[in-house]
Amino acid sequence: MKQNNCTNFQNTKEVFERKLPFLLNRNKIISAIKSFFANENFIEVDTPILQYSPGMEVHLFAFETQFNNINGVDKQKLYLHTSPEFSMKKLLSFGMKNIYQFTHTFRNEVVSQTHYPEFTMLEWYRVGYNYEKLMSDCEEILKNSLEIIDTDHFEYNGKKCFIKDGIEKLTIAEAFEKFCHFDILSTIDNPLNPSTKLITPFAKKLNINVSEIDTWDDIYEKLMFEYIEPNLGIQKPTILYEYPIHQAALSAPKRDNKNIAERFELYVCGVELANAFTELTDRKIQEERFLHDQAEKQKIYGTTFPIDYEFLNAIENLENCTGIAMGVDRLIMLANHSNNIKDSLWIEIPTLSEF
Repeated sequence: MKQNNCTNFQNTKEVFERKLPFLLNRNKIISAIKSFFANENFIEVDTPILQYSPGMEVHLFAFETQFNNINGVDKQKLYLHTSPEFSMKKLLSFGMKNIYQFTHTFRNEVVSQTHYPEFTMLEWYRVGYNYEKLMSDCEEILKNSLEIIDTDHFEYNGKKCFIKDGIEKLTIAEAFEKFCHFDILSTIDNPLNPSTKLITPFAKKLNINVSEIDTWDDIYEKLMFEYIEPNLGIQKPTILYEYPIHQAALSAPKRDNKNIAERFELYVCGVELANAFTELTDRKIQEERFLHDQAEKQKIYGTTFPIDYEFLNAIENLENCTGIAMGVDRLIMLANHSNNIKDSLWIEIPTLSEF
């Protein structure tokens, strides 16, 4: 037993020594990002990880815990947050302007090359702008991340991505026309709750397995996984934008087309790196979306999360603003030309090391 323990220690020590150069690069990249925000006059904030509501997205899973008061009577279910978004928007509603934070974030999901249950998220908000300003922020952060560690490209599983020629921008509609050869928006028969009737024939033609219980979003995700995402962020980063309004989450509708959301995602080497919105400031619409998501989660998984009404009250007091969340560990993985997100972690959760 002692010999096994010594062997395990030696193995984990060797793993650490192999990835130490990546971790030192991690520190450099985070320092470069903080310098960028300092130059842009941002304020760094720090919000609590424990939350009453961890987030409302249907397919998002949180870690649950319980607060036990010293009297042994008052108990409250709490969650580790899946994003600092609710808390940061509350700060904006109090009058804060441009803010950012690095925070540990938790999602009770799969462990893979690009997923880990505890990870570092960078989230930032700008007041008085829409999401187009965040696109230029992303370009600067990507450039700075490569420069600070003296490399000219990102790399993952043999795919390379350079920033010198800027960022490619594709709408969802353009991406589906380019890689799937059909008009994805024409398959939406109901902007708020599309059926599978129109998308199914296109999916089957592309050899996508469609089951009777699949929703429009399920089929869309299968198409994204097979045909769209692997082709994004190759040679240059890709911004995928103008999502259908029923996938808006917390984003505002496009000013000249209410069926489209002002939302984008950033891809590098086929890996999703960031998710951004022009923020929705209509309390009524946001509450309707939350109630819809609660019902869908209950229907699919038999569980749901509570609505944070303090957050809904806060967004009534938001100025026009835009926000974005970026996966820091993924950014560092890609900059280091690594193929596993664990190479970006100083130390791993012991029992998850085998995954």
